[in-house]
Formats: sequence, C-alpha cells, structure tokens
Amino acid sequence: MTSKTSYPKAKINVVLVESIHPRANDLFKAEGFQVQSMAGAPDARKLASLVADAHVLGIRSKSDVTPAILAAAPKLLTVGAFCIGTNQIAIDEACKRGVPVFNSPFSNTRSVAELTIAEAIGLHRGLGDKTIQMHRGDWDKSAAGSHEVRGRTIGIVGYGHIGSQVSVLAEAMGMRVVFFDIISKMALGNARMVRSLKELLEVSDIVTLHVPATKQTQGMIGKSELARMKKGSFLINNARGSVVDVVALAAAMKSGHIAGAALDVFPDEPAAKGEKFESPLQGLANVFLTPHVGGSTEEAQEAIAEDVCDKLIKFVNIGSTTGAVNVPEVELPEQLIRDGARTVRPHRILHFHKNVPGVLSKMHTLIANMNANISAEYLRTNEEVGYVVLDVDPSDGEAIRKKLAEIPETIRVRVLW
Repeated sequence: MTSKTSYPKAKINVVLVESIHPRANDLFKAEGFQVQSMAGAPDARKLASLVADAHVLGIRSKSDVTPAILAAAPKLLTVGAFCIGTNQIAIDEACKRGVPVFNSPFSNTRSVAELTIAEAIGLHRGLGDKTIQMHRGDWDKSAAGSHEVRGRTIGIVGYGHIGSQVSVLAEAMGMRVVFFDIISKMALGNARMVRSLKELLEVSDIVTLHVPATKQTQGMIGKSELARMKKGSFLINNARGSVVDVVALAAAMKSGHIAGAALDVFPDEPAAKGEKFESPLQGLANVFLTPHVGGSTEEAQEAIAEDVCDKLIKFVNIGSTTGAVNVPEVELPEQLIRDGARTVRPHRILHFHKNVPGVLSKMHTLIANMNANISAEYLRTNEEVGYVVLDVDPSDGEAIRKKLAEIPETIRVRVLW
C-alpha cells in the first residue's frame, strides 16, 4: 500500500448501489479503494451524479446503466453486475467505450433451484392458502387437492446452470424430468429433452421457467401456451418478469385451468423496499408471490460479492478481463517477473481499440521506431473491439502510452506500474 503506483489505489472510487452484500465493501477497502454504497436503486439523475467520479460501479438488477449513464462517467473503468443478468446494462455501448462488464452467472444458482423445488412442493400441497387460513383462525384439515411431487412430471424451460440443478433436485425427490432448450444440452440423470416448448407444456404437471430476458423469450408464456398446459397444472417463474403474460395467467387461474403459480419476478417491480407492489395475481388462490428473492440468500449474496469483486479487482489491478460479458477475455499473470536474481515489475499497457484492420501493425511500427523492449504481449478481439496488453520496460511505458493514445482507432489506453 505504501509503494508508488501508476494510479494510487486510494484514489480509486467504487460506487455500490442496491444494498450489495457488505462483503464487497470489505474486499474493495482491503485493496485500499474508496467505497460509497447505498440501499435501493437510484433514479437516472441520481445514478449519473454518483458515477461522475467513479472508476468502478456495482449494481444489481434494478439499476439501468444506459448509454447516458456511461457518458456521464468519464473515469469509469468497469461495471460489476452483482447478479446473473446484464440486460439492465448497455453492454454494447460499454464495449465501445472500453468498459468491461462482469457478472456472476453461477453463484446463486443453488438458491434459485432450492426455491423452485420448495415452490413445487408448496403448490402441490396448497401450503400458501393453508397458512393464510391458519393465521385467520380457520382449521381445514383436508387432503383434497393435495398431492406428493413424487411421480409427477416437472417441465424445465431452459436447461442452463439453474435449470439443470432443478433437474437434479427434482429427480432426487422422485419426479420425472423433461426439459426444453433452444440449444442441445446433455441430460443429467434420467431427464429427457423434448423437441419443442409445445410438447413440454402438454406433458408437464408443473412447468418452471429458467430463461434469460431476450426478444425471443418476451411473453413466451401467454394465453395460447397456458391453454396447452394440462388442466390442473402449475407454473413457476423464477426467471425474468417479461417471460410470462401475468394478465393471461390470472385469467387461466380464474377459469380453473391452471391450479396454482409461483412468481418471483414481474413485468413491473418496485425499485426499492417500501414502494407499492401491484399485480393481477394478487388475491388468487394457491399463488406464491415473492419479491425477486430467488437468489437472495446470505450464502448466495456473499458468494456473488466475492465472485464479482474478484473479477473487478483483477481488472483494475492487472488488466484481466476473464469473465467479462462484453469485451474480449484475456487472462493475465501478475506483473512481477524474474530477471536473473532480480524481481522486475514491468509497465503494463492496456489498450482497447476498434477492431479494424491495421491497428496492430500501427502499434508494432511505432513501438519498433521507439526501440522499446516488449517482454510480453497478449491480444484478443471480438466483432467490435480489440484488447491488447503489453508488458514493457519501465523506461518505455509512458512514452508508449502517449503514442498509442494518438492512434485514431484507440478507444482507451491505460498503464499499470
């Protein structure tokens, strides 16, 4: 912490919103960074003010990082989504600005899978309604409409990290598992992949959704899909609120065709605790409504904090982009290298540029003309940008940085030492 660096760590400003787990604060402060955190999702004006001097921004699912927000953050190096999804972030615009976006696609999968299984059992037993009855003093000891999940068929839409865990847990409880995914996936255990969503809806006693928010999945469960489901079946949505037409679902439940539902996500959600929530599903029998808490366990949130912080800190400190969702992934070693008996810390130059022909040639030409010594070079590209990392002799670092900044295709260049 006392050694001189290219940019003092104490001047790195981290902004965390939406009550990110305190573990993130601890990890950033241990690096010597300055941390500002707040509860709730700020509106666009407040967020723009917060990021004006920020180098690192951490959000969850409710804060929209739009192109305007990115434009309001000239110092921003990177964004961390402390959740699975990144659809709330303008990731293409961030890429064009040389701002890597990191998320945590695996850390809360177990928590969501466990909630899904709990809801499947609760719906089959009508536990939500029975609990309400007991709280108001009604004793209704009846087995009518109550079933075991053993032997029932669960249909999983989206067989990714969460869906596949639901599959394993469901089969362990004696359920038959079918799944549908737009990509061919290896079935775990005795699960069976079906050829269409239509087939899955028709054969499942309970349908659970685990898909991302895309144009293809928006409204994928609507009036016609609900009509294809078995009479008396159940629907669970712990994926994204845009996936289910909740008005159509409410109508299907009122008609008696759908016997119950559990939803943790909704088309319109309050931005913070205390704001009013409204849904056409409120007041219906055998419906579990939870406030987007599928991944909100202490274990999951701490694991997410550690995962995302590790990626953000590695990028700030050494330039690694492994795990980024929008820029080329480059895994980098520590800068310290051995030169005989000496340990040498070369200058590391991080260069984001437009991915057009000739940029690398320009870089190599100007470096050659400077007679600079390069000890290591790393390069990855995607359709939009290229990311070149150079380890150079300390005496050459700043001069090379200035020359690279003059290349017209340069998006951002940063030096570490």
